[in-house]
Amino acid sequence: MLAKAHALANDSGYHQLVSHWLRNIVAPEPYIIAANRQLSAMHPIYRLLHPYFRYTMEINALAREKLINAGGIIESTFSPQKYAIEMSSIVYGLEWRFDHEALPADLISRGMAVEDASSPHGLKLTIEDYPYASDGLELWSILKQWDMVTRRMNRAANFGQYDYAGYFPNRPTITRTKMPTEDPTEHEWNHFLEKPEETLLQCYPSPGQATTVMMILDVLSSHSPDEEYLGQKAESAWEAEPKIKAAYEKFKGRMEELEGIIDERNANQDLKNRNGVGVMPYELLKPRSLPGVTAKGVPNSISI
Repeated sequence: MLAKAHALANDSGYHQLVSHWLRNIVAPEPYIIAANRQLSAMHPIYRLLHPYFRYTMEINALAREKLINAGGIIESTFSPQKYAIEMSSIVYGLEWRFDHEALPADLISRGMAVEDASSPHGLKLTIEDYPYASDGLELWSILKQWDMVTRRMNRAANFGQYDYAGYFPNRPTITRTKMPTEDPTEHEWNHFLEKPEETLLQCYPSPGQATTVMMILDVLSSHSPDEEYLGQKAESAWEAEPKIKAAYEKFKGRMEELEGIIDERNANQDLKNRNGVGVMPYELLKPRSLPGVTAKGVPNSISI
C-alpha cells in the first residue's frame, strides 16, 4: 500500500499538471487568442469555433490566481510541489506536439494502438477493453464527420476526478514520507514493523491537504447548470443555413446514438474494465449530463 501510494502520488502530479492543466486547459489558449485577434466575428471559421471557446480564458485566469500560483493549492497538495509549473513547462517543450493531439495519433504515440486499415477508425487497440479509447474513438469519428475535429477527449481527464480521487486513499496526491526501506533509523524501522498502519497514515496527505484536494476536485468535476454540451443546441448562425442545420441535426442524432452505445458497453459483462463488482460504469464520454458531479458529459467548451 505504501508503494501504491508513492506511485499514485507521482501519477496524480503528472495527471494534474500535464494531462489536465497543460493538454486540456492551457494548450487551446493560443488558438482562442489568435481567433479573436485575427478573424472577424462574421468569419465562417470564427462562427464555427466560437461556441467551443466559452469561458475557457476566464477559467484559466482563475486557475492561475488560485490553483497554480506560487505557494497555491497545487504546489501545497500535489507531489511536484514548487516544481509544478516547471514540470509542466518542460513537458510542453519536450513532448507536446500538435500532430499528436488528435486521439488516434495520441493512442499510437502512447503505444495503445497501431495503425490498421482493416479495423474501425483505422486503428487496432493494443488493449481491447480500454474504455477511454473505445468510447473516445466513437466520439472522435462523430466529431470528424461534423468537421469539428477538436480536443474534447481530455474532458475525460477532468470530470471523473472526484469519483476516482475524492477518496484520497484511493489516489493520494502527495506522500509526506519516504518509503520505510530508504535509510530508516532503527526506531523508524521498528515502528513500521509494529504499526505499519501508522506509517501509512503518516505517508498519506495530511488532513488539511486531503480536505483541500477533495474540495477542489469536487469543484473541478462539477457541471454548471448552464453547461452547453456537444450536439445539444445549434448556434443561431448555423440555424440560418439549411445545409448546416441539416448537418447539425445529423450530428445531434449521432450524439444521442453514442449514449446508447456506451450504455450497451457498460452492460456487457465481458468488458471487465467497465462492468463487474466494484467497477464503475465508464460514462466519462457520454455527451450529456445533469448539473453537479456526475462523471459524464462532454461540454462544448473547456470551461472548468
